[in-house]
Amino acid sequence: MSRSLELRQNVVNQMIDALIQGHISSPLPPQAALAEMFNISRTTVRNTLAHFEQRGVLQKVEQCYLIVRPPVADDGFSDIYQPVASQTALFEQAFFQMINQRQLKPGDIFSELKLAQSVRVSPVVVREFLLRFCHYNLIEQVRRGHWHMKKFDQDYAEKLFELRKMLETHALNRFINLPTEDHRWIQLRDLLDRHRQMRDSIASSYRMFAQLDKEMHSLILSAANNPFFNQSLEIISVIFHSHYQWDESDLKSRNIIALEEHMAILTALLSRNDVDAHCELHRHLTTAKQSMIRSIKQYS
Repeated sequence: MSRSLELRQNVVNQMIDALIQGHISSPLPPQAALAEMFNISRTTVRNTLAHFEQRGVLQKVEQCYLIVRPPVADDGFSDIYQPVASQTALFEQAFFQMINQRQLKPGDIFSELKLAQSVRVSPVVVREFLLRFCHYNLIEQVRRGHWHMKKFDQDYAEKLFELRKMLETHALNRFINLPTEDHRWIQLRDLLDRHRQMRDSIASSYRMFAQLDKEMHSLILSAANNPFFNQSLEIISVIFHSHYQWDESDLKSRNIIALEEHMAILTALLSRNDVDAHCELHRHLTTAKQSMIRSIKQYS
């Protein structure tokens, strides 16, 4: 399939989603507005409108296009998008990566449609994810289809830390009481081994610590066997684990300290020493909280 044809088919699918969701009403906006909305050329807009006119979805009256009937899936191209669950997982990963790599920064205004096009997923998937994500008060909708990436202050960080502490303390209690034959004990030992390996090369591999960090906290939270905990982990990862809005000048030293704190937690857990495990987890979370607050004060 040629790139231009693939683009047209993607735009058709995206416009179907926009029409179904009510983002585009009758009569349709001018072609120049549609071109800006979908970040495409006017030629692609004309081809897309011609497709819908041929399908009987739109009717051209003078210079305007009217919606004759609501579009259905058969009006689009089924081989463009993956299943919805796969699209959602793909977009979540891409969205957090954009934040981590500073492609989305505090103060930015971004478009649902442009995000959908860049990740090659349906705009409906993007919108549903952003509507869920906005509950964390890190993004806000400024107008239909457009969002603002917000900053957060010390009060927000402290409240998030309070949530994290409650979740992980409860999960740690559950982890300590897992039966001996539970497979997570093996995963825990493997994780400790990989921490030891990274310690030997931390001077050059400190940027790879974020993945180990997420794996350890995910493993601990898994003992709670609560899907709501897992959902909360993503936002916590973005802010705490990926150093959202943080200066990276001391990232190396922070990760070296966090690595040692991780190893203390893992060692206490493997020794079934619940008192030490709780103390080490508390110390680790306090360090993360202090680092975040120090960064917020520095750049506020």
